[in-house]
Amino acid sequence: MKSDLVIVYHRQPYEEVEVDGVVELRANKSPNGIVPTLKSFFGEVSRGSWVAWKLRKTGELADWDRVVTISDDFGDYDVARLALTEEQVASFYHVTSKEALWPILHSFVDAYDYGPVDWPTFQEVNFLFAQAAAEQAADDAIIWVHDYNLWLAPMYLRQMKPNARISFFHHTPFPSADIFNVLPWRNEIMESLLACDLVGFHIPRYAMNFAHAARSLFDVEVQEELDVEDGMSPRGMALSEPTIITRLKFRDQIVNIDAFPVGTNMAHIEEIARKPETAEKLNSIREELAGKRLIVSIARTDYTKGTKEMLESYERLLERRKDLHGGVRLMVVSVVANQNMAVYQQVQQEIEGLVGRINGRFGRFDWVPISLFASAIPLEDLVAYFQAADVCWLTPLRDGLNLVCKEYCAARIDEQGALVISEFMGAAVQLPYAVLTNPYSERFMDAAIDQALEMTPEEQKGRMQKMRANVSRYDIKHWSEHTMSRFGELADSRAGRPISHKPAAE
Repeated sequence: MKSDLVIVYHRQPYEEVEVDGVVELRANKSPNGIVPTLKSFFGEVSRGSWVAWKLRKTGELADWDRVVTISDDFGDYDVARLALTEEQVASFYHVTSKEALWPILHSFVDAYDYGPVDWPTFQEVNFLFAQAAAEQAADDAIIWVHDYNLWLAPMYLRQMKPNARISFFHHTPFPSADIFNVLPWRNEIMESLLACDLVGFHIPRYAMNFAHAARSLFDVEVQEELDVEDGMSPRGMALSEPTIITRLKFRDQIVNIDAFPVGTNMAHIEEIARKPETAEKLNSIREELAGKRLIVSIARTDYTKGTKEMLESYERLLERRKDLHGGVRLMVVSVVANQNMAVYQQVQQEIEGLVGRINGRFGRFDWVPISLFASAIPLEDLVAYFQAADVCWLTPLRDGLNLVCKEYCAARIDEQGALVISEFMGAAVQLPYAVLTNPYSERFMDAAIDQALEMTPEEQKGRMQKMRANVSRYDIKHWSEHTMSRFGELADSRAGRPISHKPAAE
């Protein structure tokens, strides 16, 4: 039986764990995150499928079932595992996606490396993803493709499944036209995205950048432009955008454009925050701090995340504020996502070097200024650290959204704590009551952390109440409902039968 909804994402929707020589497929440890969120959509359709890659060694046949049926809390769905060799993954993902496309998406033109790119392999892998999705999909299915490393899949899918409703969601920023057009494959990429029925982004600025890039390359007709809704359109911010082009026509294809930021599972985080186990962990953290103020900063190890700039600002804070010596601690979680990539190894070395220098300069027998963690902290523990933190400090130079800041707000059921965030993260347009900073300016960075540390409990409460209201409004349920609503509209526009919804639980 073919599927009504096919999700195409590079990661598998479970964890593979080997037990006594047998591989078991286990649900993701945390229900908070993009994979569990996407799986929740399978509960809205009669039948769903997921397409992902699974690594095989070069020269060896894939000794697993290509398609497996999974039964978990989200229902029954099929997973099509695309067998990719180590060479294909290295070329398609680590080189082309991370060394050529990622820097351009984040407007780091100086980090862009065209030399090692093998574009035919990128095309080949995207074709294989599209082929696997087409095999799973009903003729008029929703095929939902995720993120830039699958930019070319919609073009192939449109050829294979002309009546399918193809949707694409961009989890990264989308750059301005002059930056995007640095890519020598810009026409092919854009033509593929314009084969979609719906292209989604986190915030209006990225959607408008996409529309402007399309207009710079092709003869497209703007059919609709609307004002941005309240809560997503603050003026005067780096990523402010008062209007959004919501519909283009390219050749015979109507391309709907939307901005709907992914939310966090606020109800789940609040549930953790109220657990007795969390209270015990919080008390343990406070005992260990012994009255010291805690600042937390959490990010993947990446040159776009601004961790280096944040650490340098912390060093300047300790230089000018002798009164903080022995009374503050910075907890940095810098998770290395790609162990084998030289660029991320270099970033991690820089971070470790800075932490070592700062601890060496200012540390005492009874006080270590910075604690550095290189592996992810479980959500249950993280909520307790968020509750203990006087400040959450996140300063990416560019970020598609950033869910950490939303998780911090969700965890603060006490309505306390100060949030310092970069103007250049997508979530900033939703959280104007955070302390906003410009990570490209030392003066702005230093002023922001000073403001956060000096904020009164009354001001913290006023700001946190407003931020929690936004995080609650634009939670993961809102994102899911909005997405399903758009899918329904696509069904009508394609003149096929609407996507088959399960009846609501009685």
